[in-house]
Amino acid sequence: MRNGLSKDLIARVLGGVPKYTLEELEAKYPPRQLPEGAMVTRFAPSPTGYMHLGGLYSTLIDYKLAKQSGGLFLLRIEDTDTKREIKEAVDIIINSLSEFGIKNDNDVADYGPYYQSQRKDIYHSVAAYLLEKGWAYPCFLTQEEMDALREKQKLNGLATGIYGEYARDRDISEEDIIKHLDNGETPSVRLYSMGDINKRIFFKDSVRGSISVPENNEDIVLIKSTDRLPTYHFAHLCDDHFMRVTHVVRGEEYFGTVALHIQMFHMMGWELPKYIHTATLDKIDAETGKQRKLSKRKDPEANVEFFLQEGWPTESVIDYLGNILASGYEEAKMKGQVKSFWDYELKPKKIPMSGSLFDMKKLEWWAKEYIATLPVDVLVKSVVDWANEYGSEDNKKQVADIDYLTAVLSIERDNPKRIRKDFITWQQTLNEVSYFWDFLFNANKEYEYNVDALKEFLATFDIKDDKDSWWQKIVYTAEKLGLKPGEIAMNLRVAMTGRTNTPDLYSVMQVLGDNRVKERINKIL
Repeated sequence: MRNGLSKDLIARVLGGVPKYTLEELEAKYPPRQLPEGAMVTRFAPSPTGYMHLGGLYSTLIDYKLAKQSGGLFLLRIEDTDTKREIKEAVDIIINSLSEFGIKNDNDVADYGPYYQSQRKDIYHSVAAYLLEKGWAYPCFLTQEEMDALREKQKLNGLATGIYGEYARDRDISEEDIIKHLDNGETPSVRLYSMGDINKRIFFKDSVRGSISVPENNEDIVLIKSTDRLPTYHFAHLCDDHFMRVTHVVRGEEYFGTVALHIQMFHMMGWELPKYIHTATLDKIDAETGKQRKLSKRKDPEANVEFFLQEGWPTESVIDYLGNILASGYEEAKMKGQVKSFWDYELKPKKIPMSGSLFDMKKLEWWAKEYIATLPVDVLVKSVVDWANEYGSEDNKKQVADIDYLTAVLSIERDNPKRIRKDFITWQQTLNEVSYFWDFLFNANKEYEYNVDALKEFLATFDIKDDKDSWWQKIVYTAEKLGLKPGEIAMNLRVAMTGRTNTPDLYSVMQVLGDNRVKERINKIL
C-alpha cells in the first residue's frame, strides 16, 4: 500500500491549506433533485478565440438532450489556459449561443462558480485528497528535463510521456520533496497511475455502443506548476462530478483520453458520466474534391459569427444542423409533424458516427424554406434588426422607411401555395430587392431596348390601373407594334429593375410608384 503525504506537506505542495474536505464538497454540491431520466449536460469551451461551428453543433446536442429530458444545460468556461485566453472570447461565446436561442441553466441552483479559474479551492481540495491517499505526487521535473525525456523516447521508438521508469519523481521521498520546496521550486501534481496499457477498459458510448480502449499508464499532470490551476483532465473530473453532469458530449478527438478519465472517476469512487463522442463537421474541399474537417483557417463558415454577420436566419442554421444530427428530422418537418428542431426528439443512437458533411448549398435550401414561411411583419423585423446591427450604411438606408420596405417584401407573399423562395439571408434579401431604392438602382445599359415600345406604354400608363387593365395596355401596345406582349413586358422589366428576372412586374411597378416608373422609362428614352 503506497503512503501519501502529510497534511502539512500537502499544504506546502499546493501553496496553501485546502479549503474543503471531500465530505464538505459532497454536501456543498449534492445530487440534483431532478425527474428520473433527466439529463444534465454542459458546454465547456475555452475562451481562446471565436465560437467554432463545431462548438455550436456539440452544444445543440447538449441543449436538446437536456431540455427534452426535463434536465439542465450548463455553460462552463474552461479559462485555465491563461496563455491562450482572449479577453472578449467569453462574451462572444455567450452572445453567439443567445443568438441561436440557447440559454444556460447556470442559475437554477448554486453549483457554480462556472469559470474554472474561480474553482481553484475545489481542485486543490480534491488534489489534496489524492496526495494524502498516495494516488498523486508532486513532480519537480523542469520543462527542459521533460523535453529531453521525450526526445529519448522518440529515439527509442517509445510512446512519449511521463510514465513508469520515465516518471522520475513517481516515488520521491518526503525528504526530497522538502529539499525541492526549500529550494524555492514549485511542483506540478501528477496522477500516480496504476494502469497497464496491455489491459483494456470497456465502456459504453451513447452513440457508438460498447468500446474497449487500453488502460492509461501515464502520470498526467493534475495541477500545473506555473499557476497551480488544473489541467483539462483534472478539471473535467472535478467539475462534472460536483456539477452533477450526467452526459458529456464532446468530439471524437477525445477518444484518446477516455481511459484516463474512467481511471480517475473509478479512483475517486465517483459515478462515471455517460459519454457521447460526436463526429467532426466536414466539408468537401473545393481544390481536392475530398472530404475534410471544417478549418478555422480556410473556411469562413467555421466561425459562428459568419452566419450572424451575413444574416443567415439562425433558425435555419439550427434546422440544418439538427438534420445532420437526426436524419429523420427533415421528413418530419416537411410533413408538418414538427415545427422546428426543438420539437423533434433527438436520440443519441441516431447521431452520426462518421464525419458529418456541412454543405452550404443545403443550408441555402433550409434558409429559403424557413424565410418562405415567415409572415411579412416578421420578415421585415428580421431584416431591419440585422441591418441595424450588422448591415452597411446602404442597408441601414434601405430599412429606414419601414412602410416602403414592407411593401417591397410583401410582393408575391399573399398566396401561401406560391410564396417566393429567392430569399436566403437577410443581407442577400436586401441585395435582391436593392433596385427598389434609387441610390442603389443600376440601370441596364447593355440591354437593347425597344424605344417605341417604351414610348407607347408610357403614353397609356396609369398607376391607378388594376392588373387586368395594365396587362390589356401591354397587349394593345404589342399588337400596335407587331410584337409579343412578353417582349413589351421584358422591356419594362429591365427598365424598371435593371434585371431580366424579377417577381411579378405589375406588383413591382405598383411599389415603385408613378414617379419612379415614369422617371426610369424617361431615362432610357
